Amino acid sequence: MVGTGGPVATFSVWDYVVFAGIILAAAGVGLFQAFRGRKETTSEEFLLGGRQMTAVPVAMSLTASFMSGITVIGTPAESYRFGSAYWIFGFAYAIMSAISAEIFVPLFYRLRVTSAYEYLELRFSRPIRIIGTSMYIVQTDADRTIMKLISYYSVTGLDLWGVLVATGVVCIIYCTLGGLKAVIWTDVLQMVVMLSGFVAVIARGAVLQGGLTKIWEDAGEGGRLYAFDFDPDPLKRHTFWSIVVGGSMMWAAIYAINQSQVQRYISCKTLGHAKMSLYVNMVGLWITVTLAVLSGLTMYSIYKNCDPLSNGDVDTPDQLFPYLVMDILADFPGVPGLFVAAAYSGTLSTVSSSITALVAVTVEDFILPVYKDLTETQVSWMNMSLSIFFGGICIGMAGVASLMGSVLQAALSIFGMISGPLLGLYLLGMFFRTSNSIGGLVGMTIGLVLTLWVGIGGQIYPPTAEKTNPLPLTTAGCNNTIGQNYTTITPWSSPVTLTPDYRPPLADTWYSLSYVYFSLLGVLTTIVSGLLVSVITGGCKQDKKNSELFVRKNDLICFSWCNKSKESDITEKTSANIYMGADNPAFKEDDVMNKDVEKNTRL
Repeated sequence: MVGTGGPVATFSVWDYVVFAGIILAAAGVGLFQAFRGRKETTSEEFLLGGRQMTAVPVAMSLTASFMSGITVIGTPAESYRFGSAYWIFGFAYAIMSAISAEIFVPLFYRLRVTSAYEYLELRFSRPIRIIGTSMYIVQTDADRTIMKLISYYSVTGLDLWGVLVATGVVCIIYCTLGGLKAVIWTDVLQMVVMLSGFVAVIARGAVLQGGLTKIWEDAGEGGRLYAFDFDPDPLKRHTFWSIVVGGSMMWAAIYAINQSQVQRYISCKTLGHAKMSLYVNMVGLWITVTLAVLSGLTMYSIYKNCDPLSNGDVDTPDQLFPYLVMDILADFPGVPGLFVAAAYSGTLSTVSSSITALVAVTVEDFILPVYKDLTETQVSWMNMSLSIFFGGICIGMAGVASLMGSVLQAALSIFGMISGPLLGLYLLGMFFRTSNSIGGLVGMTIGLVLTLWVGIGGQIYPPTAEKTNPLPLTTAGCNNTIGQNYTTITPWSSPVTLTPDYRPPLADTWYSLSYVYFSLLGVLTTIVSGLLVSVITGGCKQDKKNSELFVRKNDLICFSWCNKSKESDITEKTSANIYMGADNPAFKEDDVMNKDVEKNTRL
């Protein structure tokens, strides 16, 4: 009986049919776009869709990449266990969208970069560009997304390796043949499928529970609707301030400088379309987080008297939502297949975007600066070969993840700490003319050390329940009770988490810092320390700098409107004095790194 514990059904024949049909349809869309543009073989066409994309499909692609398998599985479980505070991230999405659209998009669009990390060489030096690119490659999360979906296969009965290989093959085919344009249009279909999966769960839950009003009442009685906690304590996991302030920086680091996202919006045909894609994406994110949180509240209403995790029906929180899907939708042949396809579509979107982004940064940041005489045909073949290579890497890493389990999950979560110092480096270069390459490198290093220190410390000494605030659940209404009443679990909990008996003084202070603040910590540390080192090493005495490399007031849409300027609606032209992929001569310093780079100036 629904909501009372015990085993649930596995996939039926119709579930397999629906699942396979949706995946084949997604692959078909990608292949159609590939053959439609088969006459276009340039690298720009492959990596950026010829810079002719429009706002709406790009926005849907941005949202689909965000709506990875982690979002589909993890956000409802978060809402189920900790309440609806996660919905406040909607405010962070709005701030992030404005920062990305008004500050970063005009700069990248004006410079017509292909790799977001080209800017680091233009503003600082080639070694810093290589470091930034390497940091991105390390933190790329395609394998983490697939690993999260392992929880689906343990509940539904799907063959893990079969699905992993299918993921890689499908992504490799349409990424290799169609490039970014195929990825974007495939993402559009995948987003529709993912939203349909959430709606199916909410609708079925409302029927079982007697309406959305009953679900809302149950959530209120269970304390799940208390979202606006204005406690300024930075050690509490989720508060209004941590989510809005820290979350804005965290998501800005993902959307503003992450190659997977940057590559999409710089593919737009005008700056106006590029900006609009981020604002339309913001609306998509609001819809996504609202449906995901409501799905979690629906899950609580159904399991309020029988928690599957405490009852032993599932092993980890990641399996809660797949368990719910198979519990309440198994009577409708094909519907569970739809929802698993929804989560799987998030995987396809994330993996495909990661493949195209990895190809872009590898070609633009590592290969072309060294081999300058490659023909367009050679570059095109290299793009396709690298797509196959990185697709294979994704399959292999996912397989390793499936064998290592939650240990790798904890390790991969640390890579998210990289984004804060990297964002700080960009802001340091874009806003502060006195900053130089020495200051940028030292500042980013200090920021990275601090975020890794607090992050790794938090993994070893998880925050206490007082700071994470998991809400109570019970197994009193279970028919098949294996465990006892619900005991609180930490947000990092897993079957293999080892909690030391001894907790040092830093464990309840520094190591308990909310994970949402990691990026903000990295940004502030990088900027402050980078400025200080730059001033000490002669940053104030630098030659006159090219204004194209800094944020300008007329980049802002409000400034353009107030001055009746049409600048934001036209395609920016590449400045004659900007050497793409080369050191900008305006930034000559005495440090050894820049002297080495000057010898290899392109063009």
